[in-house]
Amino acid sequence: MSDKRDLENNDSTTLTSLRKYLFTDVDGEKSSAPLSAYCFMTGFIDSVCFSAIFVWCAFQTGNTVQLSLALARLFNGQHDRSFHLADQQALCSLITFIFGASIARIGDKMGCKSRAWLCLGTFIQALFTMAAAIAIWKSGQASVADARADPAWSNTLSFVCIGFMSASMGLQGIMGKRTNTQFTTTVVLTTTWCELMAEPKLFELRRLVNSRDHKIMAIGSLFLGGFLGRALLDTIGSASTLGVGAGLRFIIGIWWLFIPAKAAKK
Repeated sequence: MSDKRDLENNDSTTLTSLRKYLFTDVDGEKSSAPLSAYCFMTGFIDSVCFSAIFVWCAFQTGNTVQLSLALARLFNGQHDRSFHLADQQALCSLITFIFGASIARIGDKMGCKSRAWLCLGTFIQALFTMAAAIAIWKSGQASVADARADPAWSNTLSFVCIGFMSASMGLQGIMGKRTNTQFTTTVVLTTTWCELMAEPKLFELRRLVNSRDHKIMAIGSLFLGGFLGRALLDTIGSASTLGVGAGLRFIIGIWWLFIPAKAAKK
């Protein structure tokens, strides 16, 4: 009986330690690697979407302006009341981006900087990306558009693909923002460019400056993601490229489990 009781106590202690480990907040200053990978995924996913339909699934500023222009066409004297395909795709992206961002509210219950949520949230991003890959594969549509007036994606399954890609980026953006680092949202780099140009220590090249260097890492990672995403797209197509993206996101999710905890304040 004593041995059984000791075994139960050891199991309880192990579970308690595991729970404490998973629900401990990560150190934002030591999270630059997975956050750089987030920025990489922004460029990677956007390269697939933009190459096919000239719509960004992560940068919603352009989609919002595009929808405002669509509304303005109603009052230009030509009475164009048609809902253009590009505007439909932009609206789909915007709505599903907001949906994905709303899912990040789960992190408020688990701890938005906890290893458990950062891992789980990234796994959800991976599932969304895989769903997008399956949708565009089943759609049978091309990967690259020849011109803006002739997008490569136009059927229902392609809209499903756009929706899942945009939802994954919305979730990633809020998760990146909640870590409260120099990488900000990891999906919108206009602010990052402005902050980099305004950085007082921008030209102090002889020493490391985290506030400057992390912004450069974010910009460089996004550029690299876009470059490699398009290179893969031209070689293996959009469905396989998104499949690779889902695998990368799965790896990033595992990565979060090994980020050091935030040091306790003395």
